[in-house]
Amino acid sequence: MKHFIDFHEDVGIDELNYLLDIASDMKAKTKAGIEHHYLNGKTLAMIFTKSSTRTRVSFEVGMYQLGGHSLFLSNNDIQIGRGETIHDTAKVLSGMVDGIMIRTFKHSDVTDLAKYGTIPVINGLTDDQHPTQMLADLLTIKEHKGTLKGLKLAYVGDGNNVANSLLQACSKAGMDIAIGSPKDYTCPDKYVKQAQEDAAVTGSKILMTDDPFEAASDADVIYTDTWTSMGQEDEKAKRVQIFRNYQVNTKLMGVAHKDAIFLHCLPAYRGYEVTEDVIDGPASVVFDEAENRLHAHKAILVNCYLNS
Repeated sequence: MKHFIDFHEDVGIDELNYLLDIASDMKAKTKAGIEHHYLNGKTLAMIFTKSSTRTRVSFEVGMYQLGGHSLFLSNNDIQIGRGETIHDTAKVLSGMVDGIMIRTFKHSDVTDLAKYGTIPVINGLTDDQHPTQMLADLLTIKEHKGTLKGLKLAYVGDGNNVANSLLQACSKAGMDIAIGSPKDYTCPDKYVKQAQEDAAVTGSKILMTDDPFEAASDADVIYTDTWTSMGQEDEKAKRVQIFRNYQVNTKLMGVAHKDAIFLHCLPAYRGYEVTEDVIDGPASVVFDEAENRLHAHKAILVNCYLNS
């Protein structure tokens, strides 16, 4: 069964280029108005226990453009919200739909769906990882820089699910990656070790630091994310104080390469993790990045469905 749950485990180094090629091809077809109904008649159950804009719209529109059909299922719509087990949900949905995309809190919920079901499972986001975002990010970087290998990406801010997945994705792509986070808010060792494993093959370099300017120095890409993720709202005031020196602003962008681009998986909170003049300035490609969620997710869907 072909799942897309964990970038380190589910995406091979050679397979990454294949996925990016599929995404680019389908983006070109979309822009040209050329139908590409590779998943005609297929269905996708989309389970959301975390709210979403880009994930929901991209997968729903993506299935439509691929000739399939999607079903939006919040935890208020299905029995998971009333205590039905993941085990039972996986078996029931396996008999009715062709695939599952889930955006939720616990990473184990995603792996359990794959363990007990018999259809492809796609991780739309968990507290630990955000693998589908990564394909859109790499597609965007490649479009603007022409290549991936040898570039440096600097992530500044909370060592959260996005940072964890960036470690996995950049090391697979042969990109250098620097994570600049406060010591108590950096990425778990598990993800650093995974990145080092792939870096040994691809030649990328990994830097973990608590100095945001060391991370951003000579970077080709500067990336950040919200300081307060869903479920951490009661920590906002504390986090604002902890991360105030990790804001992406013109001073931080000034130590990167002059042609560096700025990425953010959105939603962004201007004045906190990024200043308005950066996210709305010429270096920002965040809306290209957001659009590329559609094309990247279609590539993931096609790869999972047609290889399962």
